[in-house]
Amino acid sequence: MNRGAAGADTSQVRNAAGLGHRRQGSYPRYSTRAVRVTTAKEHYGVDAALKRDLEAKVYEGVRLTRADGEALYASDDLSWLGRLAHHRRRELNGDRVMFNVNRHLNLTNVCSASCAYCSFQRKPGEKAAYTMRVEEAVSKAKEMEGEQLTELHIVNGLHPTLPWKYYPRVLRELKAALPGVHLKAFTATEVHWFERISGLEASDILDELIDAGLESLTGGGAEIFDWEIRQHIVDHNTHWEDWSRIHRLAHSKGLKTPATMLYGHIEEPRHRVDHVMRLRELQDETGGFQVFIPLRYQHDFVDSADGVIRNRLQAGTTMASPAESLKTFAVSRLMLDNFPHVKCFWVMHGLSVAQMSLSYGVDDLDGSVVEYKITHDADSYGTPHTMHRTDLLNLIWDAGFQPVERNTRYDIVHEYDAPTSIAERRAEPQQVWA
Repeated sequence: MNRGAAGADTSQVRNAAGLGHRRQGSYPRYSTRAVRVTTAKEHYGVDAALKRDLEAKVYEGVRLTRADGEALYASDDLSWLGRLAHHRRRELNGDRVMFNVNRHLNLTNVCSASCAYCSFQRKPGEKAAYTMRVEEAVSKAKEMEGEQLTELHIVNGLHPTLPWKYYPRVLRELKAALPGVHLKAFTATEVHWFERISGLEASDILDELIDAGLESLTGGGAEIFDWEIRQHIVDHNTHWEDWSRIHRLAHSKGLKTPATMLYGHIEEPRHRVDHVMRLRELQDETGGFQVFIPLRYQHDFVDSADGVIRNRLQAGTTMASPAESLKTFAVSRLMLDNFPHVKCFWVMHGLSVAQMSLSYGVDDLDGSVVEYKITHDADSYGTPHTMHRTDLLNLIWDAGFQPVERNTRYDIVHEYDAPTSIAERRAEPQQVWA
């Protein structure tokens, strides 16, 4: 398949891949419609009457359309968007902010794909390439056992030579070592890869993984579904059809899963709206998604030991600003009326944006994380590798919300006190989150 030049100029990427270049069988359902915009700056980029219509829809609980989503993105009235999204967030989740105590575990960074945005992947024989032995994976997982760990989050490269049986064996050993810890493992892209290397169908693969201890898939591999963009950013064969097929299968087997979107690279707002509408339709069908997670695309500033910049989109892209991130959270919350939760993965947004996102539709801050290599192989922002339970509690309280510790299935583990009042907080110096 001709995927096009992954390093192509942004304008070429956006304009060259029209319907004539669309992959056979790609998702055709949603068409682009124009959004009414004004030249008058007082309306923040969107016609005042349209804003009133959109606000009425939100407050009356009317499902938003594709055109509505594009109009929301066209608005530069960030406080208005935040008010609408916060209204919806409070309807669903009140003033609670959920988190969990988890550890991310990446068994290997060796990958047969070379996705244009990815700084994590290495090829066999490269200096920084690694693959964990099963015993090493168990040892790393047990490092947080004393902090009442409730989840292991496992994603990996598409290793070209590791045998399929390695993966269920790892799960069995992890479950034996940490029987009370929820195993949330593998993207739909990985499961599709397992089909290739094992010769089994996804249903049989999921059955074997579940038997080995799998309790949830991860939501990665989604990136942007629209082929106009996807053909330029991914270098594997898992696209909307297979991603949705595998999550549909997982839901049919009782697994609950998250869904993600990688934003802020060469896509446009209409591609983000298309992305969430596909997910919304699949959620109408299965009801198996628990949370939506917008992931901020990262540039490479410091790229591990060899100094190589692997991000081939970097020269033609600018990372999403905090305002754009908040807008993306808000529009996602408003469009995904059937998703119970929206998460800010603080590692990819920073702590200040994470706090602000709680007023833009977000009600979940992920967890303690520990050593998230996929982002930290790209950034040099000073974002910590881990946040302990006390750090997360203080982060949430400082933003004015009530922390609630959850497990992976969103069962409540512990409900903490509501935040102290503004007057009480002003009585003594407060920590500032950078």
